Amino acid sequence: MANRASPDAAAARSGRSTNAPLVLAALALGFLALVGYVMVGRGSEPASERPARRALVDFRLSDARGQQVRRADIAGEFLVVNFVHTSCSFECRRVNERMAEIQRAVADEADVRLVSLTVDPRTDTPSVLAKYAAEFGAELDRWLFLTGEKPGLYHLIESSFLERGEPDPIDPIPGGFLEADRIALVDRQGFVREYFPGMSHTTPAAVLDAIARLRRESGGG
Repeated sequence: MANRASPDAAAARSGRSTNAPLVLAALALGFLALVGYVMVGRGSEPASERPARRALVDFRLSDARGQQVRRADIAGEFLVVNFVHTSCSFECRRVNERMAEIQRAVADEADVRLVSLTVDPRTDTPSVLAKYAAEFGAELDRWLFLTGEKPGLYHLIESSFLERGEPDPIDPIPGGFLEADRIALVDRQGFVREYFPGMSHTTPAAVLDAIARLRRESGGG
């Protein structure tokens, strides 16, 4: 005699068959929600910030070749400035990758210079910065990596660019500088005009657009 499934077993199989489309639908909705979250996150990257204008103060520092660089040496140029320490692994590298993109984009623009200021001058000597700069393909005539005595260097950073606060115990930044992952744009008159999120993939294009806008405002080409 052929075996027949019990009514309870048949009902269980029927229930699983009925529930399967519901489970698949729930999974599909969850996937779509995840995709939407990711896309919204990408579209909501922080925009640039236009602060009250702060002047670039006078300074005397050393570049990666050990040569002295003063404010007067780079006067009249657009400066794209970021803040580094060579012991930083993830964030600094991401920001420097954006800087490298900007360097390539402005290769034919003689009035644009990139400047990386170390916040850890004790570690970041000219020779250390030279090796670090090479990792990002920095052209040292166009992209300056600057270090120097801590009082003068910190005075420049704090007076012209970044606020200082209590060091983050989880991810301490030398000097306690806040929002040190930003990129700053200094105009040809020596005023800080805009800040950009340093790790954003949209920042290089935004920096170029800002430079073009400032050129138009000043009547330059």
